[in-house]
Amino acid sequence: MARKLHLNAFLMSTGHHEASWRLPESDPHAGTSLAHFTRLAQTAERGKFDSVFFADSPVLWGSVARRPSSAVEPTVLLAALAAATDRIGLIATASTSYNSPYNLARRFASIDHLSGGRAGWNVVTTAGADAARNFGLDDQPLHRTRYERAAEFLDVAFKLWDSWDDDAVLADKAAGVWGDDSRVRAVDHVGAHFSVRGPLDIPRSPQGRPVIVQAGSSEDGKELAARYAEAVFTAQQTLEQAQAFYNDLKGRTAAAGRDPESIKILPGIVPVLGGTEAEALRRERELDELIRPEYARDELAKTLRVAPEDLPLDRELPADLPDEDEIEGAKSRYTLIVDLARRERLTVRQLIGRLGGGRGHRTFAGTPEQVAEAIESWFRAGAADGFNIMPAALPSGLDEFVDHVVPLLQARGLFREEYAGTTLREHYGLPRPAGLLSAAAGPPHVS
Repeated sequence: MARKLHLNAFLMSTGHHEASWRLPESDPHAGTSLAHFTRLAQTAERGKFDSVFFADSPVLWGSVARRPSSAVEPTVLLAALAAATDRIGLIATASTSYNSPYNLARRFASIDHLSGGRAGWNVVTTAGADAARNFGLDDQPLHRTRYERAAEFLDVAFKLWDSWDDDAVLADKAAGVWGDDSRVRAVDHVGAHFSVRGPLDIPRSPQGRPVIVQAGSSEDGKELAARYAEAVFTAQQTLEQAQAFYNDLKGRTAAAGRDPESIKILPGIVPVLGGTEAEALRRERELDELIRPEYARDELAKTLRVAPEDLPLDRELPADLPDEDEIEGAKSRYTLIVDLARRERLTVRQLIGRLGGGRGHRTFAGTPEQVAEAIESWFRAGAADGFNIMPAALPSGLDEFVDHVVPLLQARGLFREEYAGTTLREHYGLPRPAGLLSAAAGPPHVS
């Protein structure tokens, strides 16, 4: 069977461009509107997307003056969208730094049950001292410590999801026996970061386990992805960089003893569509002109660990920026931004414009044919298994992509015309995992 694209819709209030909320047609309150997100999820499902995805952070991000900052907790949103959609996968971000394995394993298993097997978890290790202070810490844990915790967190979650055998629920009305205690086991995990007895209080879910997604591109992030991830969201600016990342991560996955085809690599792309190339470029320029550079410079300064006054708008980045090794949070995004600015010799003002569209993800303005060609070229060149579609403005950008780009990808034989399965694993072509635990693995749970 010919290889097919995977498309994920990354949804963010009024769109990924930071000034999208200022467009006349945008609703600046969309970030807390269930009707808004329901419409977007149904549009993506109409386009036969594999999934919709929601980012999250347990901290208020940046200045509320800059762009809409309200965001509902995404796993709550997934539960609502499960009732409003039938086939599309539902992926939410949740942090291993500021949650416990039992609570998150229970939450995602619940969503998987309620959606009929469409749940995915984007695993992140939250960076930043501000987030740490929301949870009683003075500063963020070290980068490596956060990833060590994440790996153990996932190990515990897998054990909890597998603490019920698939056939543990008997529902035998005649005998009066609902479940078999011998097929439900404690996990009795004791590790460096967690001590969890288990079992989970909900049966094994339709997918066995929710699909695991990961988005870190640092060395620690890639190692975590190679061991656990089934889809990876990444930011890549050039074909060569995307190919290098793709080959590196596929190789790491094989070295970890996994089939490289079991991990789907999905770079982000921010499409700005127009009937002509000139119209698309005009739309992109109009959005960029709505950016307030003073807000954006403050955020860029935080990312680069410098003072805002060290970033004159019409000069290039200073030569003496910190090395990546000195950065404890968001290492890969720091490197991407600095490399982009150095490679293209951008002024701070120009860099702000480039980042305003997609925060370091690839932006592309053009006709539907040009966008389809850009997607196909990376797909066929071994740079991607699909794409994280990040419309610059919502809902219009997603409507235009579904109505005008998806049919072109289908006509080229690159993308499905109908869903072949009902679960997110089936959309990604992933098998349902067997349980880690068995009757031989330990004694049954005793209340």
